[in-house]
Amino acid sequence: METTCDELTALLLVDDDTIFCKVLCKALENRGFKVIVAHRVEQAITLVHSYQPELAVVDLKMNGASGLTLVKVLHELDPATRIVMLTDYASIATAVEAIKLVATQYLVKPANVDETLAAFGHLPNPDLAFNAQPASVDRLEWEHDNRVLHENGGNIFAIARALKMHRRCLQRKLSKQPDQSI
Repeated sequence: METTCDELTALLLVDDDTIFCKVLCKALENRGFKVIVAHRVEQAITLVHSYQPELAVVDLKMNGASGLTLVKVLHELDPATRIVMLTDYASIATAVEAIKLVATQYLVKPANVDETLAAFGHLPNPDLAFNAQPASVDRLEWEHDNRVLHENGGNIFAIARALKMHRRCLQRKLSKQPDQSI
């Protein structure tokens, strides 16, 4: 099932990271999608009944119910709904569970709009390039360190303890830019 931008396809975007949602929402709207945004699974379930989206981008781990709960609800309401599961915390177990629950694809954040649309099996604009090269080890390490930074509220001492490294070494690592080869 290929969808074109001319149809204004309804796409449900559910993520508790408001900045990520805002950026992805704008990029999807620029590509011609009608984007419905929710920041909690419970809010999304209410919206699903009103808008009946054809596509959904759902974060796995949010405040409240898990994104897997929403995947089940979306599939029960319309088995044709195509779902991309996003997560900061990739694991084989959750990927398998998401796919068992009929998620179309499972992506690790940060996923850009082109990667997200490619996960649905199409790119609305065929001129857009999709970089299928996996992230480098340096990039993954930088993202992990920054996720731990965010989880500990920026407390450099707590982060250094969590990562089992010296505070100064951590500060040097965090000041470096990530490897851009994604």
